[in-house]
Amino acid sequence: MSTSRSLPRLAAILYTSALLALCSRVGAVLEVEITQGVEGAIPIAIAPFGGAEIASEHVDGVIESDLRNSGLFETLPPPRFPETPTPGQPPNLAAWRQAGVDYLVTGSLSPDGPGRYTVHAVLWNVLAGRPLLDFSVRAAAQALRRAGHQIADRVYQELTGERGAFDTRIAYVAVRTRPDGTRRYLLQIADSDGHNPRTVYDSPQPLLSPAWSPDGRRLAYVSFESGRAAVYVQELATGHRQQVSGGRGTRSAPAWSPDGQRLALALSVEGNFDIHVLELASGRLLRLTFGRAIDTEPVWSPDGKAIFFTSDRSGRPQVYRIAASGGPAQRITFEGRYNASPDVSPDGRWLAVVHLGRGGYRIATLDTAGGALQVLTDGR
Repeated sequence: MSTSRSLPRLAAILYTSALLALCSRVGAVLEVEITQGVEGAIPIAIAPFGGAEIASEHVDGVIESDLRNSGLFETLPPPRFPETPTPGQPPNLAAWRQAGVDYLVTGSLSPDGPGRYTVHAVLWNVLAGRPLLDFSVRAAAQALRRAGHQIADRVYQELTGERGAFDTRIAYVAVRTRPDGTRRYLLQIADSDGHNPRTVYDSPQPLLSPAWSPDGRRLAYVSFESGRAAVYVQELATGHRQQVSGGRGTRSAPAWSPDGQRLALALSVEGNFDIHVLELASGRLLRLTFGRAIDTEPVWSPDGKAIFFTSDRSGRPQVYRIAASGGPAQRITFEGRYNASPDVSPDGRWLAVVHLGRGGYRIATLDTAGGALQVLTDGR
């Protein structure tokens, strides 16, 4: 496909994706079906926490849901529990071993002042017959779900060697249609599992592409309130927001640098999108890509030295890498006629992309140092 023909096609794909994201209804249930975990998922049980009857949240249920939904753990269903452990006493590890688990989490809740609790948790190595972790988390009554996420993070890191992400938040745009047919676009944040949603900005104009700052205190996003797409940064603690991408042209796809001092943007001035880097303190704008192709969806490497982005300069959408200070762009993906929406693993080793191959669109990974594309999903 020629570049001139691929430009409207890529633009249409991006526009359609944006519309699909915007048309989500407030209150709609997002269901993610995990069809397959990793081979040899870790068998684990999360026993009922003692003292849970004094609290409104079931902390053990939060932990179980987090670990099970990660796809790396196989949690034992409660009907197969051989016992309900007594707080302060060791569990019957032989019985749990017979139940087929390698690890067990036990715990308890106890009052810690008005409206506060201490949540005690122990991770047991059932096969070795000893505890691996023994710690407590203090939390207000309304923050017990977060205590569960924090415990799940500790368990996840202990057993996988990787930092957990359960005690994090997500940002998204929801759409509310009023009885008169008008729409409101809601920028919302919530816990990683979708609980505790909160609206941080409400607009009659479309909102797109929310992105967290590295310190979790700010959101960058695209708003159409000025009549065209512009990028805003909002402080979550105060609600203060500021347009950071003034001037002519259309701004989109903001991505924070690891140090939180710069934003990578897709900026259209001459009719096509190119990748730019904006220094937030000075407002200085550095253009990285040039040409007639559509360059968009920038994402930073963890060390802040490079930016990955999607471009159709080869005739079809593929992923490229360019130095954050400028220079020639290097094509990264070659397998398949469509690779887009790159994201980089925290260690910078892996790149995740949306890949179009046989059977439809799929999620795939690629070693950033070179290597074959590995398809992870079945595309159905």
